[in-house]
Amino acid sequence: MDEPLLDVADLRMHFPVRGGAVRAVDGVSLALHAGETLGLVGESGCGKSTLGRTILRLNRPTAGSIRLEGTEIATLSRPQLRPLRPRMQMIFQDPNASLNPRLTVGRILEEPLIVHRRGTAAERRERVLWLVERVGLRADALSRHPHEFSGGQRQRIGIARALALQPRLVICDEPVSALDVSVRAQVINLMAELQEELGLAYLFVSHDLSVVEHVSHRIAVMYLGRIVEVADRATLWTRPSHPYTRALMAAIPQPDPAARRAAGALLEGDPPSPLEPPSGCALRTRCPYATEECAQRTPELRELQPGHAVACHHSPPG
Repeated sequence: MDEPLLDVADLRMHFPVRGGAVRAVDGVSLALHAGETLGLVGESGCGKSTLGRTILRLNRPTAGSIRLEGTEIATLSRPQLRPLRPRMQMIFQDPNASLNPRLTVGRILEEPLIVHRRGTAAERRERVLWLVERVGLRADALSRHPHEFSGGQRQRIGIARALALQPRLVICDEPVSALDVSVRAQVINLMAELQEELGLAYLFVSHDLSVVEHVSHRIAVMYLGRIVEVADRATLWTRPSHPYTRALMAAIPQPDPAARRAAGALLEGDPPSPLEPPSGCALRTRCPYATEECAQRTPELRELQPGHAVACHHSPPG
């Protein structure tokens, strides 16, 4: 297989606080290839968004490796990162917060081109016009401000801005969770079309399993700063092996209660604090399958079969 576009190894992002450190990301390894979508799922507060921001180097990692197209970026300074920024971009969750309300759409889309000194004024105008039309908006949108658009239209503007510099990697941080259900499918279909057309790689962060199942080639499940299971979409959906993955599946609303019981046991209680995680396996305080071994030893991510890895001492019976 070709070298991955993105290769993350043992990445850690700890935030110092009085009395210790919040281990938001605590030893994550993953790979992402060109043209692929890797879904990243887990409960709120598990570190998904922090992982995405750290991969983009919006946070400086505490430890670990981030290789983008073979270049180590985890330890680069801000000036060293600048020429690499166009290769990696982000679609934010809330377009209301991520778009400058003072600027017109045309200026918002042109700004990255100006900052990175791309093209002449005429070439930038042509690029901006192509972007706005490619995401399904009319040319007259360029003279308007973000507040004049619906939520779905504003997210299209956010997508256009992310594509302005022709990136290879796009981190999608809950890109449709703030949208009405009626427009989510339209935005997801647009992103799929752009991926196929431009060869984009997506790291798609979401807590919505149904969305992730629809858009992803592979899915990684995250719990309290660590990846606990990785598999292709079909395998994860039909044969989830980690107790946490099975609990997430069981939490999906089902019209038939028996179908929900078959998916796995629901977890009790709240996730532990990342400031004081439990010893051994972080899930053990909520897991119905936990044993003494789970308290003594942290499970490593191990391959059950090619492409399917699980971090669990005792995967529950299928």
